[in-house]
Amino acid sequence: MGTPFDLDRTLAALANPARRAILRRLSEGEARVTELARPFSISLNSVSKHIRMLERAQLVRRRRIGREHVLTINPVPLEQTAAWIEAQRGMWSVRLDALAAVLQAEDRAATKASKGKMGRSR
Repeated sequence: MGTPFDLDRTLAALANPARRAILRRLSEGEARVTELARPFSISLNSVSKHIRMLERAQLVRRRRIGREHVLTINPVPLEQTAAWIEAQRGMWSVRLDALAAVLQAEDRAATKASKGKMGRSR
């Protein structure tokens, strides 16, 4: 798995809806920068800044064909992030299950104690 800094860069890149839309489009196959910019109502320069952020997070790869820049998705950082999230979910599930068991035991003990008091007061 990547370093925490890699995770930070990935999560920061994924935090923006335009960048997520670019990744969704690239998940269908490679695309030229101008193709990626077409659906957005922002400048090509702004789309390029989003793409550079995705490149810094290593979520996309760029290659040049003549004067055109073609981008492809790199799934590795997404897979690493998903693995980290799943590990966190597993850890928290175990902890929350243990907490639930403690709370249920306390509830049972409190119910038993209150029934005992009711039986003695009659």
